[in-house]
Amino acid sequence: MTGWSIADADESDVCALARIIGDWVHETDWMPVLHTPEDDEVFVAALPGTHKVRVARRGADRLGFLARRSGHVQALHVAAGSRGLGIGKALLHEVIEVEPTVELWTFQANLRALTFYRREGFQEAERTDGSGTDEGLPDVRLIWRHKT
Repeated sequence: MTGWSIADADESDVCALARIIGDWVHETDWMPVLHTPEDDEVFVAALPGTHKVRVARRGADRLGFLARRSGHVQALHVAAGSRGLGIGKALLHEVIEVEPTVELWTFQANLRALTFYRREGFQEAERTDGSGTDEGLPDVRLIWRHKT
């Protein structure tokens, strides 16, 4: 890895990880802003109680994170200045290496994420009209399976 490492999240990561989420929402023109920075912090702080959370770090900087429960990825976010460095791939491959099936949801409008997941071998399993999401945006469920 080029100057960064991945480790379990701890309490000191909460603000930085929440900021990564909030920054992504604010830089994404199709994404409605529904949560305050404090809401994002509450969300991130609760994740380790129910999910395994792994953080990519370079020194004191948090570059990205992945939260999962078994083979279900709840969140994968990489900071804007750290995208394209292989961080998302490294975080995702930690899950792929240990789970026979990995699934996740992303928004249909998130073309960058869709391209990334398809490149990593995920297949589309389901699309929705967004009526079941807080944001009201159409989403897509993607699944990766070990080849037998």
